[in-house]
Amino acid sequence: MALSAGMSVSPTALPTNYEYYTSGGVKSGLSVDQPYFTLNDKNISLYSGAVHYFRVPRAYWRDRLRKLRAAGFNTVETYVPWNLHEPRSGEYDFGDGNNDMSDFLHLEEFLKTAQEEDLFAIVRSGPFICAEFEFGGFPSWLLREDDLEVRTTNSKYMNYVTRYFNILLPILAALQFTNGGPIMMFQVENEYAVSGKKDLEYLKQLRQLMLDNGIKELLATSDNPIRGAGGTIRSLFFMTGNFNKDATKNLDQLKALQPNKPLMTMEFWSGWFDFWGNRHNNATLDDFKNVYEEILKYPSSVNMYMFHGGTNFGFLNGAENLKFDDLETDYRSIISSYDYGAPLDESGAYTDKYYATKDLLEKYNPIKTLLPAMPPSPEKIAYLAVTIQKQLRIEDTLASIPNVYSKNVIAMEKLDINNNNGQSFGYTVYRKVLDIPAGAVLKIEGRVCDTVMVLVNGQLVSPWISRSVDLNSFGTSRVANGTLVLTNNTLQGATLDLIVENWGRVNVRVYKQLKGLWQGGVLVNDQYIYDWQIYPLEFKKSWTNSLNFQTTYIKNTAGPVLYQGILNIKGNPKDTFVNMQNWTKGIVIVNGFVLGRYARMGPIQTLYLPAPLLKEGDNSIVVFEHFKADGEIHFTTGHIYANH
Repeated sequence: MALSAGMSVSPTALPTNYEYYTSGGVKSGLSVDQPYFTLNDKNISLYSGAVHYFRVPRAYWRDRLRKLRAAGFNTVETYVPWNLHEPRSGEYDFGDGNNDMSDFLHLEEFLKTAQEEDLFAIVRSGPFICAEFEFGGFPSWLLREDDLEVRTTNSKYMNYVTRYFNILLPILAALQFTNGGPIMMFQVENEYAVSGKKDLEYLKQLRQLMLDNGIKELLATSDNPIRGAGGTIRSLFFMTGNFNKDATKNLDQLKALQPNKPLMTMEFWSGWFDFWGNRHNNATLDDFKNVYEEILKYPSSVNMYMFHGGTNFGFLNGAENLKFDDLETDYRSIISSYDYGAPLDESGAYTDKYYATKDLLEKYNPIKTLLPAMPPSPEKIAYLAVTIQKQLRIEDTLASIPNVYSKNVIAMEKLDINNNNGQSFGYTVYRKVLDIPAGAVLKIEGRVCDTVMVLVNGQLVSPWISRSVDLNSFGTSRVANGTLVLTNNTLQGATLDLIVENWGRVNVRVYKQLKGLWQGGVLVNDQYIYDWQIYPLEFKKSWTNSLNFQTTYIKNTAGPVLYQGILNIKGNPKDTFVNMQNWTKGIVIVNGFVLGRYARMGPIQTLYLPAPLLKEGDNSIVVFEHFKADGEIHFTTGHIYANH
């Protein structure tokens, strides 16, 4: 029998979440056959929070999940990123691979840890997840096939989805609530109403794939209710809603679309994410509290997106193009921090929103179960500054990279490397040796995807991208058919390098996007240049750790250069933040692992560096700076945001 909201009970007498819902055995899962949820024939309201295992170091999963439960949540929600679990076509990684992100991918362990921490689970298995994640979770090797159309019944696409789901879904099926595991709801696809696609037969095929692989728990879809039911099939799926304001209006609409069913807010947005060159988003505590309480009071079950955002490690940030075309006419890159303004910040520390959430869940959840004590916030340290000791020019690293010949410049995904999977992440160097007349003008047809540095004989000749306004100048995707004067002097046998950065693929509604140079040719004085040597600069851990830094640091070096310093740690490492506000633009690499991106244009100046990525003793810190370095790497105990 449920306890009334006002009943006073000794904490030691309270049952755990699982004791309350599974005592007497498990007979049924989550039901929506009435206007309220039942789980195992007992009334339940779902109070869920989003924690993405692939954005949090494995060593911290239990800490984050226990903090979720301690706030009063009974459920954790996570996406599953296809691009990490199948990084190359037909090669799968669920934690036992040899990829730089492998340790983040123990999906089964994450879900079992959630159950051990007394949490149920909602799994949003894709294949498309959005999540402000690189390409919305799609693997980039899908882009190699011109006649493949994602998020439809296109046979090539569905063949790949079927192959992947036949690996993924049996892992999840074994962890279903009615099989003794934590998962009591699956989301099919994600926000299909805003996909730009109209192929509802596709959703039917995904559903059948799930049923064929033993999935028997509740299947749901999620969309903004104001958009109607165009992204679902109401006879087959339970509808849920996504929003961060006008809760009553959205829930009224959801109730009208799906009468006599429970109400579920799948995404109540606790904050928002940031783009490079924009102001920092900072949702106020009052707005957060007011909308969350409006949802709880309605009443509606609710998943908070995000409870703990985590980090877009490596090159895994997504992007947006608000004009929804494949040409990047309005491209915006998302920063590496996915702090999201969530109740638990990027480093796992409590915020004011956490305490507000805990109070509201205590107020509105009539079913009282045993909650753990709140774990302590992580200890953080500002390590002493690291002095840059060595440097290495990018052109000096290319000899260690097998190059690809192409008559024309081509997209990174089209390179025949990585067992014919193309290049997914990093930078692509297009090299040509040629004679360059004085005053010669370089022209890149179409748009660069996403930024380019132009070098002549190893010297940077293109403008710096250091301020927000620079995003409207040559060197970025915002400039179509960009031109640049290469030299004031005639050069014989000069080396022209075009270093193009993939700044993150768009995560929604742009599905044919390619990175690098592919929209047209490259011309010098209106003459097309052919016969390129193309180098994939992927920054894989094994490659970075093999580099031989022999040149001593030279102050005031300009252009794309790798810099190395050593962070010596005595005793157990602690969390810290790398402060890059005196640098210009690039990436930070710690012990071979790409931590993330930085850019002086802001809004953020720091990168969260969790202790599990460090070790006692010497730690290699490598910075790939595009333009102008600082002689030191500084550390701090929290994020620093630029003043715009």
